[in-house]
Amino acid sequence: MFKKNSSTIKTHNLKSKVITSFVPIIVLILCLIFVVKVFDTSAMEGASQIALLLASAVCVFIGMVFFKIPWDEFEKSIKENIGNVGSAIVMLLLIGAIGGTWMLSGVVPTMIYHGMQIVNPKIFLFVCCLISAVVSVVTGSSWTTIATIGVALIGIGQSYGISTSWIAGAVISGAYFGDKISPLSDTTVIASSTVGVPLFTHIRYMMITTVPSMIISLIVFLIVGFSSVSDSCQETNSLANDLRATFNISAWLMIIPFFTLVMIILKLPSLIVLFLSALVAAIFIPIAQPQIVAHLINIDSDEITFLDMIKTMLISCYGSTSVVTSNTMLTDLIATRGMSGMMNTIWLIICAMCFGGVMMASGMIANITNLIMRLIKRTITLVASTVFTGVFNNICISDQYLSIILTCNIFKDYYDRNGYEARLLSRSAEDSATVTSPLIPWNTCGMTHSTVLNVATLSYLPYCLFNILSPLMSIIVAAVGYRILKKNVES
Repeated sequence: MFKKNSSTIKTHNLKSKVITSFVPIIVLILCLIFVVKVFDTSAMEGASQIALLLASAVCVFIGMVFFKIPWDEFEKSIKENIGNVGSAIVMLLLIGAIGGTWMLSGVVPTMIYHGMQIVNPKIFLFVCCLISAVVSVVTGSSWTTIATIGVALIGIGQSYGISTSWIAGAVISGAYFGDKISPLSDTTVIASSTVGVPLFTHIRYMMITTVPSMIISLIVFLIVGFSSVSDSCQETNSLANDLRATFNISAWLMIIPFFTLVMIILKLPSLIVLFLSALVAAIFIPIAQPQIVAHLINIDSDEITFLDMIKTMLISCYGSTSVVTSNTMLTDLIATRGMSGMMNTIWLIICAMCFGGVMMASGMIANITNLIMRLIKRTITLVASTVFTGVFNNICISDQYLSIILTCNIFKDYYDRNGYEARLLSRSAEDSATVTSPLIPWNTCGMTHSTVLNVATLSYLPYCLFNILSPLMSIIVAAVGYRILKKNVES
């Protein structure tokens, strides 16, 4: 009798812990719903950050009062979490610098101008996704793809009158296709190495879910383009003429993206690539666009001094700039925010890392995943649980890399004990943690892409078809049982 009562008490305590572990998440969701409703598009300017800190405070309170976890554990976890995204924060600043320098040097305007001459509006979304996929496969980076070619594609699409939400969805869909399967991608390497799967074995196995998801996405983008996009070129011609009147459009400016591509192919570190790319573009500003320099500092072109050039180059990297044109849409399109435009995103990332850190230190993430583990009965529930955990970690931890690593570590022993190949785990982690990261408004990826493309995360979310389909495809393939092999079985 005593054993039965003891067991009952233990089960009751476990259930209480699991239920309590959901409280900070519920608080966060409710706070964010309120914040978005009240502040709308300005929610990222401070209100969302406070929501994350409030949810973190609730988590710490529960952890210290009910779980008896000392404050030192929370503080240590917060420090580690913020430290883990240190390079991502520097990368964000450099992406801001690229946004300013590539625009003012004429690189992005040149890409927009020639893109409008080449691409038919009706197949633009299809081409947009395809180009982003190719660039991302070559570069191995969704962030770099979105911050460079993605910005140009947003401009081209706007000239066609296409919704920026659809354009952003197509760009992000393509970018994350490459992020998943490129051997140069950090997420691909992390997912395969964490569970000990050879890189190219991991990539080949991912093709089973990745290729169908991409094909379906491209078909939908093609159908949407033909059914809803006008082929009228009046507004496009007007924007093209205004671009020529404002910038010196030259194919020589493509030296900058070509130089960037060469550095990527040479496998230089991302921070070095971004820094040098921004530096070269800044040097090109006074050389290729002296009229822009004169406009920004309000002097005549023949009065520009060396110090004026340096000043403009620095402002393009860190500050906000606006070049007034006769076309309101173009004026808004070529406005830049530089590094300073990334500060709200960086602030939000730090607050999100605080929330992720306290959730991990409190053991709440472990409590919830233990609940998930007990629900696993068959292959489909195993894969579905892995996928759900990857998405859940993106929501709670707010970082793509940590989500992949944690998801793999949680399930690694279970897959091994039950005879499942490790590549099934690495694929399931990528099908969830990698691709859903840009869909979470407070995740590092979601915040970054929203800032760079100037499209709210919740606005582009429904149109990121590849990112939505990938986790579903992973579960569907598991349900069908296609190539779900046990160990020691030849593929």
